[in-house]
Amino acid sequence: MLKRFASASSRAHRYLPLAFSPAVARTVFCPYPSAVVSKNTRWNLFSRSLCSTNLSSISRMADKEIDKEALLKELEALDVKLDEQKEIVRRLKANKAPRDEVMKEVTLLKEIKDKVEELEALLRKPKFNRQAFEEVMRRRFFFAPAFDIYHGVGGLFDWGPPGCALKAAFCQLWREQFVIEDGLFELDCTAVTPENVLAASGHKERFADFMVKDVKTGDCYRADKILEDHIDKLLEDRKLPADKRKELEREKALVESHSPEELHGKIQTMGVKATDTGNDLSEPFPFNLMFPTQIGPKGDQPAFLRPETAQGIFLNFKRMLDVNGGHLPFGAAQIGKAFRNEITPRSGLLRVREFDMAEIEYFVNPEAKVHAHFDDVKHLRLPLFNQQHQLEDGKIISPTLEEAVEQGIILSQGMAYFLGRTFQFLTKIGMDSEKIRFRQHLKTEMAHYACDCWDAEIECSYGWVECVGHADRSAFDLNCHATASKTDLTAYESFSEPKQVTVVQPVINKGILGKVLRKAAKVVVEEIERLAAEEGSKALAFGAKLQADGAADLVVAGETYNITKEMLSFKETTKKVHGRNFIPSVIEPSFGIGRVLYCLLEHAYYVREGDEQRAVLKLKPLMAPTKCAVLPLSNNAEFVDNVRSIVRDLRVRGISSKVDDSGSSIGRRYGESLLCLALKLKTRFRVLSTSRAAVHSTFRALLLRCNLVI
Repeated sequence: MLKRFASASSRAHRYLPLAFSPAVARTVFCPYPSAVVSKNTRWNLFSRSLCSTNLSSISRMADKEIDKEALLKELEALDVKLDEQKEIVRRLKANKAPRDEVMKEVTLLKEIKDKVEELEALLRKPKFNRQAFEEVMRRRFFFAPAFDIYHGVGGLFDWGPPGCALKAAFCQLWREQFVIEDGLFELDCTAVTPENVLAASGHKERFADFMVKDVKTGDCYRADKILEDHIDKLLEDRKLPADKRKELEREKALVESHSPEELHGKIQTMGVKATDTGNDLSEPFPFNLMFPTQIGPKGDQPAFLRPETAQGIFLNFKRMLDVNGGHLPFGAAQIGKAFRNEITPRSGLLRVREFDMAEIEYFVNPEAKVHAHFDDVKHLRLPLFNQQHQLEDGKIISPTLEEAVEQGIILSQGMAYFLGRTFQFLTKIGMDSEKIRFRQHLKTEMAHYACDCWDAEIECSYGWVECVGHADRSAFDLNCHATASKTDLTAYESFSEPKQVTVVQPVINKGILGKVLRKAAKVVVEEIERLAAEEGSKALAFGAKLQADGAADLVVAGETYNITKEMLSFKETTKKVHGRNFIPSVIEPSFGIGRVLYCLLEHAYYVREGDEQRAVLKLKPLMAPTKCAVLPLSNNAEFVDNVRSIVRDLRVRGISSKVDDSGSSIGRRYGESLLCLALKLKTRFRVLSTSRAAVHSTFRALLLRCNLVI
């Protein structure tokens, strides 16, 4: 029977499910059911109907978005009026005008001042109390700086029990939505990666950020971030002219797309100095972000800790293709750690040196980047911040995914599908949908391997933060590894009807070529055959140059070889083919787990109206670190076995639970719960098992309402 709790603890019904009480120094961090144990009465199941609680009176840390641009324009106009009115009052007083006339103008002056203060208050939207939030995170040990008793190391964090439970809930839901629902293969690849692998993928040469140094102290800063911080300080000036503000906002949006020369020019012209000392900065230079290491006792096998989980998936492509019967498309997923030696780790979990990733590599035919389940998401309207609007008016557009693909805003159906699925997942775990947007990378900031990129950005107290990257990596990685390892990483496509195709064939005089090039002949022949098979037009152009000039240079693996027309020629022939080999393209969604969870915790955090000490984390039951609390109403020894039995029953069904026998009032403890299971005994000695089956049946129905499954 469902009913309200009728004891003294019902006073807590007016409270929200998650409360902070300075009296007992406790912060509750999840909406969980509770089992309350008392004596002398029977089992009874009840609900406090907190799902219908009116939240209108709650003081949240983040208000709805205000039109800053309109407010700034209005403030500018009022500032002009304010100066004019001050001048009027000053003149009247100087001319010793009648008191009534002066007071009339002074009253008007005060009205204008009040209006200015009102608009300034609106513009200074209540700031998120990050210090209080992070104190809660540390004290309740969601996460905390690593090696803290040794003064810590920047960019390294430890996850505590509730943080680990939150992360585990994230990973479980992520696997359910992507691995199981989308039918992906899951891998777990090694983090230590040989140097030649990352050299082939381009990471050894290009995985870098631009760094600047304090010319006197040698302190290091990430060039784009120190420029961005400088622009943010300039934007804080509310008297900044509208055209200048717009110019700075556009400049901020383009910061990450600048070359080192452009960054240096901006730093010089804008007068950017070292943050801590105010000294001049050096010219930007690249700094590779990978952690080097060695394999084996001799130290003669250089390696790196992986900067992403993707490369292990690419190297196992052929195995997965075989498992999938040689068919495309298919996807592979991996959850694991990655490592990046950040120049200036900061912003809590947002920029760290060791972090968890959840990545998908979806292998598709490059001529048909479609998804079989696109119809499931094509109706979704996502907030898109595409290249055009970033460079022009800064507006967010919201077409359906189907419209975005048709209009060429999103380049492929496969990419659009994963953007939609990411949006569904983020809102499912409790992210505020109004604080999510998908920003397309500008062409100048695109990763070296990508042809189209969209970041799922989430707004938090640090601004808009990239949390999930979506990249169309084309066939870059598989091409690189196939070339470097000389391994066939192609898939085969059968044609429904045979096709007549024109192919380029090399005609090689191996006798002459071998006599001249000797040991190098083999690699040159392999390159010629590859050129003819994969880049026919380029091969024909090279052949034409040979015939015209008699010789031409061919570059193979960094070495240049002089090839003559007696050694080589090319010809075009037509043949009937029943299929073709090709290297697949890859679409990659990449989730930064720490970043997503940090933003989720910020979105869930608020304080109760009128009492900033009463902090709340309003998490969804699916993400709650602890699902159920058992609250004994007495510390009588007779309850010990009963409590243990209840907790055991919950835990064997996969429901995480905790016992709160702290001695605090039941109102305080009960106020921390969303749905509750009250246990009372008819007699002092009645055995719980006599009514356990009935309770489990009702408890299961109640938990299903909370999206929890026994």
